[in-house]
Amino acid sequence: MQISNTAAIVTGGASGLGGATAQALAAKGARVFALDLAGSIEKAPRVDGVTYVETDVTDPEQVQAAVDNAAAAGSPLRIVVNCAGIGPSARILSKKGPHDLNLYRKVIEVNLIGTFNVLTIATEAMAKTEPVDDEGQRGVVINTASVAAFDGQIGQVAYSSSKGGVVGMTLPAARDLASHGIRVMTIAPGILDTPMLATVSEEFRANLAAGVPFPKRLGRPGEYAQLALDIVEHDYLNGEVIRLDGSLRMGPR
Repeated sequence: MQISNTAAIVTGGASGLGGATAQALAAKGARVFALDLAGSIEKAPRVDGVTYVETDVTDPEQVQAAVDNAAAAGSPLRIVVNCAGIGPSARILSKKGPHDLNLYRKVIEVNLIGTFNVLTIATEAMAKTEPVDDEGQRGVVINTASVAAFDGQIGQVAYSSSKGGVVGMTLPAARDLASHGIRVMTIAPGILDTPMLATVSEEFRANLAAGVPFPKRLGRPGEYAQLALDIVEHDYLNGEVIRLDGSLRMGPR
């Protein structure tokens, strides 16, 4: 599927993985709508072809408005990349007591329900477009999980649960949407150099990089974006989760 002359939605599109993907899609000729919260958009760079839209992915009305805006932009909505997410850490039991249920609920709401919310609303609009080929292809949705879905560490029970849910929805979503010519894929990143790591020390970052078998470094947001574009353009990739982690397998800590 061609990227140029299409509309694309990228959640979490103001920074990190989403920011890199939004810029990469725009560079390929897509008209990109980068959905994010106001605070993130204020800090985002201005990029030709990228329109920032203040949107809470857990709010169906806000997502519907953003999708309607993208679908009416003059180019068919063909691409959705879900990168919005949060990653707080808390143990089930700690010195502070049991894991806060509201925190657990919040992580599930943003990472899993937010992904599902955008997936369902955006694909409704995507299904109304004209197919791009004789096979009936209309578009692709790329969701973001994490290696924590498989190798969750101590303190990641909420995060791992949410990302495990994203992994679990991949195949049934692809099957549900096959009749509409829409593919669904998931990328499960390892340790990538995103704003989540911006506050940690260089020593800590070096220790993280040392745990990656090869290449022995942190992943780059641009590498996520490169893979996302490859998935868009490779029509036979569907219903699968791809680990982007340098063969990292996380230990318990």
